[in-house]
Amino acid sequence: MQDQPETPFAPGLSARVELTVTDADTAQAVGSGDVPVLGTPRVLALAEAATVAATATRMPAGSTTVGVRVELAHRAATPVGHTVVAQARLAKIDGRRLLFEVTVAEGDETVAEGRVERLLVDRRRFVERASRAS
Repeated sequence: MQDQPETPFAPGLSARVELTVTDADTAQAVGSGDVPVLGTPRVLALAEAATVAATATRMPAGSTTVGVRVELAHRAATPVGHTVVAQARLAKIDGRRLLFEVTVAEGDETVAEGRVERLLVDRRRFVERASRAS
């Protein structure tokens, strides 16, 4: 069995990212619907970007995190031109597994909320395994 590095992360670690919705972010543009509002795949990508940002400054050399599980409720529509903010907070660590609670909001309105689980991996080994699987 390979030795796994201790995680450099601690519960409470957080980050936020924001997005001003453009036509390219709509459900119409990303193929998840036919309405001109922020598409769910872009909401998910924004939530994941917040989790990546939360770990970025403490990432050990040669390591990265990969998404392994997502639970997301997209609760409200956001029109083009409006800005949403995704906030991720590391809620729990289980070995190499990092569980984040995420929210996406437009002002005081919750647009989406859920959880994103990421796994701390050796970047080089991960890419090598993925290349062999292709």
